[in-house]
Amino acid sequence: MSKDDVARPRAARRRLQIAPLILLTLAACFWGGNVIAGKLAAGTLGPLSLSTMRWALAALAILPFALPGLRRDWPHIRAGMGWLAFYGIIGFTSFNALLYSATLYTSGINVAMIQAVIPVFVMIGSFSLFRVGSSALHLLGAALAIYGVLHVASEGAPQRLLQLHLNIGDVMMVLGCLCYAAHSLCLRYRPRIGWQSFLLVTSLFAAVSSLILQLLFGGGIGSLVSDVARLDGAGWTIVAYTTLFASILAQMFYVSGVEAVGANRASLFINLVPVFGALMSVAILGERMAPYQFVAALFIVAGIGLAEYSAARRR
Repeated sequence: MSKDDVARPRAARRRLQIAPLILLTLAACFWGGNVIAGKLAAGTLGPLSLSTMRWALAALAILPFALPGLRRDWPHIRAGMGWLAFYGIIGFTSFNALLYSATLYTSGINVAMIQAVIPVFVMIGSFSLFRVGSSALHLLGAALAIYGVLHVASEGAPQRLLQLHLNIGDVMMVLGCLCYAAHSLCLRYRPRIGWQSFLLVTSLFAAVSSLILQLLFGGGIGSLVSDVARLDGAGWTIVAYTTLFASILAQMFYVSGVEAVGANRASLFINLVPVFGALMSVAILGERMAPYQFVAALFIVAGIGLAEYSAARRR
């Protein structure tokens, strides 16, 4: 056997090992870009209009691919309909409606960086609800990350929190993170169905709940129709991005990555979402990071690093 014959299988194995890591990185990048899409849509498309269109189009796009599995999964879907509604309404609609609304009042960098608190909220919820313990190092990391988010929300003056002088956009984003953390914590109750069926049904619930919010708080159907009628090429590009990349491809890539390397390793890549979001805010939106944002980023990165190091030691 020649050296080339030995090298080829090794190279193939390396490619198989690297491929899921690339997919997971792309998923985080696409989710980070969702912040930019929301910011660019401001003034063109209302937050609830964007959310409604995003999830309705995502459901239509995934429908042809989900139909075969939908028939097979239907008994489990019917039994777990309540949880699927919860995921669509809380994890998809509430999180994204708050994210898109937050971009109207605060910077893309803030919106991106505050998302770093989601794993911390999940850790706190896991202990509070399911008694999943954490090490002292993990708790220290969580505390640093939380302080980093508070540092961002208070614009570098944490004492302002005592006076409740907060940017409404930052508050919206923190509430959105609480919604997504609740969604993540409850995924343990997800019906055992294929990811296509899961994405289709949850997207349908997200589209319907977004439309209801549009009717109640977004100006009704007339405002939605008006927003759609005013869309130009740039506006449709934003809608297409949130539908294809932030909704379908990101979810597909993340699920594929989880199947390849396991949930523990895959979950680490979620921490790249605020990184990509902040970098794209600088590169695409032309925003500049203020000194307090740099300080907050150091606390957030240090906190996440300590928490993940602690988790790796325990594994």
